Amino acid sequence: MSQLIVNGVVTMSSRDIADLVQSKHSDVKRSAERLVAAGILTAPLAQFDFEHNGNVYQEYRFNKRDSLVIVARLSPEFTAAVVDRWQELEEGQSVSVPRSLPEALRLAADLAEQKEQLTIQLAAAAPKVEFVDRYCSAKGSMSFRQVAKLLNAKETEFRLFLIERNILYRLGGTLTPMAQHISVGRFEVKTGTSSTSNHAFSQTRFTAKGVRWIGG
Repeated sequence: MSQLIVNGVVTMSSRDIADLVQSKHSDVKRSAERLVAAGILTAPLAQFDFEHNGNVYQEYRFNKRDSLVIVARLSPEFTAAVVDRWQELEEGQSVSVPRSLPEALRLAADLAEQKEQLTIQLAAAAPKVEFVDRYCSAKGSMSFRQVAKLLNAKETEFRLFLIERNILYRLGGTLTPMAQHISVGRFEVKTGTSSTSNHAFSQTRFTAKGVRWIGG
């Protein structure tokens, strides 16, 4: 495994993580994409090419914090292996070694604090990741009832929440999104004619972007 440096920062590739946690590279990439969609990773995803058996493929590269989040999500039992790998990467950049007991104690305290902060971040992010995982199993746009169920919320309370925050308003008895939310792609309004009564109707539905936004 080679040392990968992006903009002067040591990174770990999605292939490295796949090898360390004994998982498929595609599963690692998919998990990273879901965590980014949930706003949990600190850096945006960027694809880098690599060659294997004469073919060109893509991988992601992560900073230390994001790589640990991904591993904790995929296979917590392999976290130690990833920490060891990071030690190898950082030693490649000549990380300074404590020269005195106070320096060593300070370093140990810093590492303990970093670990505690990561644990807190993962605990806080868990419900959001679960929400994204459940949504990713759905296809296309979703109705109010479907999104309320996804959020474990009562449909009537969910509708009232959207109205009170000026996300929706009533137009001729139909809940309609505010124009600014339609323009940024959070909702779509489907129109048609009833096959039985021949009456025109419109239905507001959440797009994938809208579901991620309201769940955030």
